[in-house]
Amino acid sequence: MLDLSVIIVNFNGRGLLRQCLKSLLTNLAGSSLKYKALVVDNNSSDGSVDMVREQFPEVRLIPLKENGGYAKAVNVGIKSIESRYYLILNMDTTIVQKEALDKMVIFMDNHPQVGLAGPKLINPNGSTQVSTCVFPKFTYPIYRRTFLSKMQFTKKAIRDYLMLDWDHKDSMAVDWVIGTGLLVRNEAIQQIGLMDERFFMYFEDVDWCRRMWDSGWQVFYIADIEIVHYYSRDSAKQKGFISLFSKITRIHIASWLKYFMKYSGKNQIHAAQKEK
Repeated sequence: MLDLSVIIVNFNGRGLLRQCLKSLLTNLAGSSLKYKALVVDNNSSDGSVDMVREQFPEVRLIPLKENGGYAKAVNVGIKSIESRYYLILNMDTTIVQKEALDKMVIFMDNHPQVGLAGPKLINPNGSTQVSTCVFPKFTYPIYRRTFLSKMQFTKKAIRDYLMLDWDHKDSMAVDWVIGTGLLVRNEAIQQIGLMDERFFMYFEDVDWCRRMWDSGWQVFYIADIEIVHYYSRDSAKQKGFISLFSKITRIHIASWLKYFMKYSGKNQIHAAQKEK
């Protein structure tokens, strides 16, 4: 069995994907891990598939005939290969820290109670990116997307949700980590299942982490492992009524509603907090 399978979902991101693959393969060169890199392409039209075939023949390529969403593509990748761990890596990331992936696998080997872990995400300028949150209340997306975000009473709620008062310098159990660079244990997946494909995009990471906690697995933030993420948060570039005309915003809202319908009436206590 492989130690690590790296699954990258791509949709019309040829340039970023090329950069991601270069950094990934450079980082794994000389690694003692038994690994395989996979690109699952969601029917891109920008030449991404040909680029991977021509420039990265060592990477397994799975071109899909239609874009069925992020979660579905991740699941296709996981089901295509057997591995002790799966790294779900976004195409808009680069790995510059030496032996970062080896260190992530060592962390998981040393912490068998952890089902899913995420590294520290940093911006291209070196600043720390928000990548950990508490489980959301129904009002949080409303607070962040509307004029209410400027109200004093919502600012504290948003800060708490995004864990902005924590310096992110220490590794710790958290409710959920953003789905960029998720390292997931095969044993945990066998127990809780794959990503929920009802989420076309967004909230599939929240849901996966919540199911981890509900099944007795911990979710961890690893502070001393860093991955650069070219994060744009497209769904929040516009706010208010005009944002409803954005397709990406409508997808985000749909996933938000599906998440809260799925967990309506269930315990809202933050799972990670119960570990402290």
